[in-house]
Amino acid sequence: MQNKGLVKLFALLFGLVSIYQLSFTFKANQIESQAQEIAINKIPDTEEDFREKRSDEEANYLESIANDTVYNIGIAKFTYNDVKQKAMNLGLDLKGGINVILQVSVKDILKGLANNTKDPVFNKALDDATELQKNSQNTYLEDFFIAFDKIKGDTKLASPDIFYTKALDGEINGSMTDSDVKSIIETKIDESIVSAFEVLRKRIDEFGVTSPNIQRLGNSGRILVELPGVKDVERATGLLQSTAQLEFWDAYKGEQFFPFLVQANEVLKDIVKVDVADEEVEPQDEENAEDSQIDALLGEAETDSTAISSVNPIFDLIKGQGYQGGPIIASFELKDKETVLNYLNLPQVRALLPAEHRYAKFAFGKPDKNSELVDLYALVGNRENVPPLSGAVVTDARNQFGPTGKSEVSMQMNSKGAKVWEEMTGNAFNQGSQIAIVLDNIVYSAPGVTTGPIAGGSSSISGDFTLNEAIDLANVLRAGKLPASADIISSEVVGPSLGQEAIDSGTKSFMIALALVLLWMIFYYGKAGGFADIAMVLNILLIFGILSGLGAVLTLPGIAGIVLTIGMSVDANVLIFERIREEIVKGKGQKEAIQDGFSNALSSILDANITTGLTALILFIFGTGPIKGFATTLLIGIGTSLFTAIFITRLLVDWYINKGGKLDFSTALTKNLFRNISIEFLKKRKVAYMVSAVFIVVSLGSLFTNSLDQGVDFVGGRTYQVRFAQDVSASEITDVLSQPEIFGSADAKTFGSANQLKITTKYKVNETGSEVDEEIRKALYDGLVPYLEGISYEKFLDLNDVNKQVGLLESYKVSPTIADDIKQASVWAVLGSLIVVFLYILFRFKKWQYSLGAVAAVFHDVLIVLGVFSLTYKFMPFSMEIDQAFIAAILTVIGYSLNDTVVVFDRIREFFNEHTSWKFDKVVNVSLSSTLSRTLNTSLTTLVVLLSIFIFGGDSIRGFMFALIVGVIVGTYSSLFIATPIMYDSVNKLEGKKKND
Repeated sequence: MQNKGLVKLFALLFGLVSIYQLSFTFKANQIESQAQEIAINKIPDTEEDFREKRSDEEANYLESIANDTVYNIGIAKFTYNDVKQKAMNLGLDLKGGINVILQVSVKDILKGLANNTKDPVFNKALDDATELQKNSQNTYLEDFFIAFDKIKGDTKLASPDIFYTKALDGEINGSMTDSDVKSIIETKIDESIVSAFEVLRKRIDEFGVTSPNIQRLGNSGRILVELPGVKDVERATGLLQSTAQLEFWDAYKGEQFFPFLVQANEVLKDIVKVDVADEEVEPQDEENAEDSQIDALLGEAETDSTAISSVNPIFDLIKGQGYQGGPIIASFELKDKETVLNYLNLPQVRALLPAEHRYAKFAFGKPDKNSELVDLYALVGNRENVPPLSGAVVTDARNQFGPTGKSEVSMQMNSKGAKVWEEMTGNAFNQGSQIAIVLDNIVYSAPGVTTGPIAGGSSSISGDFTLNEAIDLANVLRAGKLPASADIISSEVVGPSLGQEAIDSGTKSFMIALALVLLWMIFYYGKAGGFADIAMVLNILLIFGILSGLGAVLTLPGIAGIVLTIGMSVDANVLIFERIREEIVKGKGQKEAIQDGFSNALSSILDANITTGLTALILFIFGTGPIKGFATTLLIGIGTSLFTAIFITRLLVDWYINKGGKLDFSTALTKNLFRNISIEFLKKRKVAYMVSAVFIVVSLGSLFTNSLDQGVDFVGGRTYQVRFAQDVSASEITDVLSQPEIFGSADAKTFGSANQLKITTKYKVNETGSEVDEEIRKALYDGLVPYLEGISYEKFLDLNDVNKQVGLLESYKVSPTIADDIKQASVWAVLGSLIVVFLYILFRFKKWQYSLGAVAAVFHDVLIVLGVFSLTYKFMPFSMEIDQAFIAAILTVIGYSLNDTVVVFDRIREFFNEHTSWKFDKVVNVSLSSTLSRTLNTSLTTLVVLLSIFIFGGDSIRGFMFALIVGVIVGTYSSLFIATPIMYDSVNKLEGKKKND
């Protein structure tokens, strides 16, 4: 081997850099363990809410040393922040946290650009585009343009009623064609999404999450946000979704609307058609009825609620009233909020408002903590429904403590805002009225002004804020508002307890797999196997070092990718050692056999790893989250495996030989294994064809009749992983949750142990608001209460507890629109990998028959894996859902199958050129026989690795591993009995045709 010194230097530097990078991970873990110890010693188990207090104490300690030097390596010093920044990033499945995909509402942006026009063509096009999106792969904007073109008639996009507005004047004029306007609107939409991206990035930076990941997903208006380690999930999702639409409105006095409520109540009786049931209500004359209801509102008379409970749509819902001269009209229960707003905004009801109140805007306040009541306000509106002052004037915002010691948010406005604010506060002071501070259509407070007009633009928002709420609100206002609402269309929430279990199971499976492979190599190849083991350990060190250095995220599938890399590293060493053994059998000396063995194996090693690398690259491009992590580690592992197998193993072998050592590349038990094998594989191909045909027919039959167990990734819905104190029946829970009053339809499956279920429902699958998420979680809890042994709703949801044993451990949500996109991307990933591999093999072997054989074998393998899943998913004791992880498994199977096939093809090409007198069938049979040792050896070691992960790894990747196990078995078979025979038959058929011609 040339340039040994350079290889040694490179290996040494590479190893030292990897150790340097990993040292930060070890140091960060050490410091965090110290923080845990300090918290445990300071707060005993006997204290109430000790876990939350320990968590806070731990966070406070780490914050206190954030800028202290904690790591000194002599030539450099690092603070805790530096160490944490350089430590290896753990994914959600290992650390807990949230992963969401936000859909920025392009519809809202278009409405804003059109100045909320009432144009019927424009608004119908928006509605039609929304419908088209349900089954479309286009962006919303593309579908809007399609819908508009279909119904526009003489209407133009450059119409003054649509996009030729004051805001867009100078960019759009009335003479422009629709095509010209479309390009401008596309640019504006892109700018708005970039703005949303920047706003979210600033908010996340302020939130203080370690190693967050935020990225745009193409031009779809979707933004991926990953926040590993986040414990307060509700706070994080609120931060992401809040539009921060801050508005200041003048407020009416509540009592001004009492007569209106009485009239509205009477009108609604006919509209709502409330049934009187069996109760008798004493009739009252109209005048007395109105007086008594106003008295009830003012608190001046007692009301017999049972007497009117069935006939008063609004008054039945009132649970309290505001104070005289205050801005509150009445109080209602939280659950009735939407109902009341719908009633008050009905045209028949709004028509009852007096002329001076005709544009009144009704809004609810922010409910007090631990209260089920919420206050109703009436704000001084206008024809355009535009507030006198908006949050756009805010230049800075900070959380602070008010005079009463409560948290509030102080704001500073620009000069324009300060002027309007002074005018508004002056009017409020003179009239004795209030100014409502409204955030995202919720009244946070409505203070009066007691000291005259407020000059200078300084003000504050007070309310029943917690410290975190005040901090988040200040952060949001400072970062800016989102240009449009952002709905969570896909989310994954993983509790830290589940993450710790994943780390434990992943580490265990990794160590067992590594130990088995290391022992096998020594058992099979003796001392040479020991050298391969040293190279393999270095390979693992390099993989972790590179992951840490690149700032890549390590996930549970990523650990699986590393373990699979161990199998591939073995594959390269097996190829080399088998070739050396062949050269030794030919009678060559030890040094010459080693040199020729490494040289002859190089082509096969490169081809096999490149084909696997191509499928991993496609997986990296199309995959998201943990699947991208799997592809990342696989790609890195392929590179490091090549380096360690080709160079490091060679260095160790040459060193040992040069100092007089002798290597047999076998042991007494394995010396003659697979020697002098001569199997007529081609004679057995017809039997193999028939066997494969039966498997394929059965697979296709099952796929058409039994289908597959499609996960929420592909069909949309919500999935919850719940653990119980005792074993539960999945079928019983399915029946309970499928009751009409809960979800109507649900599916519960045992997930791992018998006290753990994965519960999936499509209830309200098309609705994405946080209120809907809360409603479904509450319904889930209510349905499961009899099985939870008294655990409260808060404890059921709580994801802060690292040691949580009962309750919700993980949730996952995918909307149907993104599920459809995931499905399409998965199909393209599989087809793309087949096309790329077909072209690569064609390029390397110069004959399309080789490509045909390889791709046919891959199709064969994929169909059988799908068939096995279709046939067995109903009774297997683990989840066999078809999701993104399954697609990763399919692509890995494709890579593995091709790996085997390419090694055989390489040997056929070598023998074809070396033995020109041999018939082609002899070349093929001898090639298959001579590579059988390598094929079975690598298949066996890979299966050992996969089985260790399958048995000892986490429940979440058991189906993934099962697909790989089936794929490896089928792939080994197909490379011997499908790929090569099809290649042989197609070559023979072509040559026979040429002879006939």
